[in-house]
Order: sequence, then structure tokens, then C-alpha cells
Amino acid sequence: MTIFEKIARREIPANIVWEDDEVIAFHDVDPKAPVHVLVVPKRVIPRVAESMPADQALLGKLLLTTRHVAEKLDLLESGYRVVINNGPDAGESVPHLHVHVLGKRRLSWPPG
Repeated sequence: MTIFEKIARREIPANIVWEDDEVIAFHDVDPKAPVHVLVVPKRVIPRVAESMPADQALLGKLLLTTRHVAEKLDLLESGYRVVINNGPDAGESVPHLHVHVLGKRRLSWPPG
């Protein structure tokens, strides 16, 4: 069981920003920006490269949830970055698909 599953089950505390039956969003414990929220599906998909056609609606919901999070945290006007890491070279540290929402500072490009 991943740390994200434990958070969704309330076995580990988290600062939750958004939740419904399929998705939970909470502040990252090691933020890389003043706002750093993780949007996580409650159903485990290890990484985006392992998603299947049956996951299409949930994948879309993850992206739409980033907009809800951005609105709630006042990021819509200033902007925010949405990141999905896939695999160790990309910085993936938890094998449970999640989307990072980063904001409240100027983010450089290219990242990393």
C-alpha cells in the first residue's frame, strides 16, 4: 500500500484541499513552491505509462481537478504548473500516479 492510499484512508494525516469519491488533493509535505499540491486518484494506477484506455475518464478528472485546486488556492490569475513524473529519471518517488500543482512563485523553464 502506498503512502497516498494511506492518506486517502486517513491512516496518515494530510492537509487536504479537495476530495470526492475518485480523487484526493493535498499539500505536499516537501513543497517545491509556496503552493505544492498533489492530486491523486484513489484507485491505484502506478504511473501514467501504465494507464489503460479504461482509465481515460479518471485521467481527465485528474487534470480537471487541478483547475479546482488552482481556483481554491487563488492560482488562476497568476498561473500554475501541472507536472506528472513518470519513472525514476523523471523524479517519480511514489509508484501511484499523481499530479503536482505548483504555484505562487515564478517557475523557471526548463525545469530540473
